[in-house]
Amino acid sequence: AIGAVGTVSIPEGAKRIDLTGHVIMPGFVDTHSHLGVAGDHGERSSTVNPQLRILDSFWASDPRIKVAVAGGITTANVMPGSGNVIGGQTIYVKLHGATVEDMLVEGSIGGLMMANGVNPKGRGDRASKAPSTRMATAALARQAFYDAMEYGRKKSAAASDRKIDPPDVDLGKEALLEVLDGRRVVHHHTHRSDDIMTVMRLQEEFGFRLVIQHGLESYKLATELARRGDTQVSYAIVDSPGGKQEANDVRLDGASMLEAAGLNIALHSDDWIIDSRFLLRTAAMAVRGGMTREGALRALTINPARMMDLDERIGSLEVGKDADLVVFDGDPLSIYTHVQHTWIDGVKRFDRNDPDDRLYATGGHAVADRYPSTGGAQ
Repeated sequence: AIGAVGTVSIPEGAKRIDLTGHVIMPGFVDTHSHLGVAGDHGERSSTVNPQLRILDSFWASDPRIKVAVAGGITTANVMPGSGNVIGGQTIYVKLHGATVEDMLVEGSIGGLMMANGVNPKGRGDRASKAPSTRMATAALARQAFYDAMEYGRKKSAAASDRKIDPPDVDLGKEALLEVLDGRRVVHHHTHRSDDIMTVMRLQEEFGFRLVIQHGLESYKLATELARRGDTQVSYAIVDSPGGKQEANDVRLDGASMLEAAGLNIALHSDDWIIDSRFLLRTAAMAVRGGMTREGALRALTINPARMMDLDERIGSLEVGKDADLVVFDGDPLSIYTHVQHTWIDGVKRFDRNDPDDRLYATGGHAVADRYPSTGGAQ
């Protein structure tokens, strides 16, 4: 229940917590994270891998999960890496639980990670393998979808005619059929404006649902993306570690241009690229670049929840939704404000006054390596 004093019936014996002077917000939703899978999220033996599940690489006891909770994040889209044309299947998790099965958002199947640009374009030990150009990256993605469509036609034919043998089960094509049927959202790593337009051509050809991930030059296409009506951008404001050629034209006011065009915008961490504790800082930076305060806060809450088809459960404080919330000791966008509590599913999962919890809020970049003994998502 939510309401002003005197409008809500409080059960006798209920625990009361006085938060006078504090600010309560919905728990943050991170649409792009590698929590729990760092170092084990990119398969280099092949480049088209829709059959892979990040579920099978996820370590629920990763101390960085507690670091994220200390930063107010309650739900995350944990993804394979961006070194493949199709990296694999993502998972949507609440940041508490002893196993990945405990953490999965009930009823969700996750999305599909795809990528173009520099990362999947033949690097290191894959330099002699396709793709080595942007052309090949797009062609491999197109071929994968056409192969899945043919596989689906054969399945349908066999289902309607017992004389026709069904095709052998292909886990990758099954995942792509979920994308083509609209059940699984494509989360597409893409930076430059030309790469973004390649993604848009793929979407137009195959009709899949899409979230542009990073989209550092998407502001150059704001009008074009808005014209399409259903484009969503999970934007990155890169401030660490930097140095990527594709980020040369990133602008602090990029998110504000997308907001002004009427696009659904989220902000994400790409943890470890940006420490999850500093996701809120990216919202403050977006406001400095011209984004509205309301827009920046929505970009951490209800907007990313919509991108993950979870907005009926999380992303806002409403009766009937999950009790995921963050308590601040001041203006959430002030550098002087700190997360005091993080609650997930109605249970306090972080308390700044707890000495063990506080370590994860105040430690340096290697905090998770220094304090693993109290780590884990439990």
